[in-house]
Amino acid sequence: MSPRAVRGAMSRDLATRDIGEDDPMFGRPDKRSRPRTKDRPDYSSLPLARVITIDRGRYRCRVLDATGNIGVLTVNATKARSLGRKAAIVGDVVRLDGDTSGTTGTLARIAQVTERTTVLRRTADDTDPFERPIVANADQLLIVAALADPPPRIGMIDRVLVAGFDAGLQPVLCLAKADLASPDTLIALYQPLDVPIVVTEPESDLAEVRRMLRDHVTVLVGHSGVGKSTLVNRLIPGVNRTTGLVNDVTGRGRHTSTSAIALELPGGGWVIDTPGVRSFGLSHVTVDGVLRAFPDLLELTEGCPRGCAHGAEAPECALDEAVSSGLLAPQRLDSFRRMTAAR
Repeated sequence: MSPRAVRGAMSRDLATRDIGEDDPMFGRPDKRSRPRTKDRPDYSSLPLARVITIDRGRYRCRVLDATGNIGVLTVNATKARSLGRKAAIVGDVVRLDGDTSGTTGTLARIAQVTERTTVLRRTADDTDPFERPIVANADQLLIVAALADPPPRIGMIDRVLVAGFDAGLQPVLCLAKADLASPDTLIALYQPLDVPIVVTEPESDLAEVRRMLRDHVTVLVGHSGVGKSTLVNRLIPGVNRTTGLVNDVTGRGRHTSTSAIALELPGGGWVIDTPGVRSFGLSHVTVDGVLRAFPDLLELTEGCPRGCAHGAEAPECALDEAVSSGLLAPQRLDSFRRMTAAR
């Protein structure tokens, strides 16, 4: 008789015989007799908090108050094993279990990540199939680009714009270091997309920037050395984000921010400073995903043939017909195609 048959016979025998306290099998129920349930733990009564930064597996969170706004209590937490690897990112609203007093030395546990309203993602490059979520639940994207030292990278700006539109964020373009070069060329490139543009210098008034950021959760993105940390230090006195110099040989900046961090703005709102990036893959983005951010263009493409890619070489694209008939400015179409071509 096979081992499996022997085990089956023993199980049937145990089920029919009366086992006393002296029997070696007393207190050992059949492993298949354990009841199963589809019920899941209910975390709805646990306090909510927003993840403001992550450092070596520890999540720093700010607990939400009774009105759903971010309060002043800060709690350190780890995440439940059931959430899986990298389940929570900066900006996530989570439910905390365990010690949520915030007392020094205590550690809570992230039991659940609530549904996200937006997620800004990128891939390592255009051939990478794995999306990397950067920030959750933001509503605005501030793309910081230096006009010189280092010189602006239009391709990078276009790519971040594409990712922002695809994520459902409102992009704003911040042209920094205007004391070193004129912003006119870049303004002319991006004005047709109706993207708000602000220009800054080292000692310029930031009133317009503050107005745009007030009461928003804004992600700051830009490649290394463009001045993101300098801008944050001016917006939030005393925060002391580390700044770095640009290499004279390569023209590249040194990474000074090593992880994303959410910082509260005086007067209302939050900014999420992210590490400088040198590439921004978009393999997860489709042209149709970007088009949804441009209702006027999306409406015009209803006359396109099936499968139209809306590029300059696309036959019978309705966007070209709209330009010919005066319904669409050629500069706007050129800017849109240049941006989507960066994918």
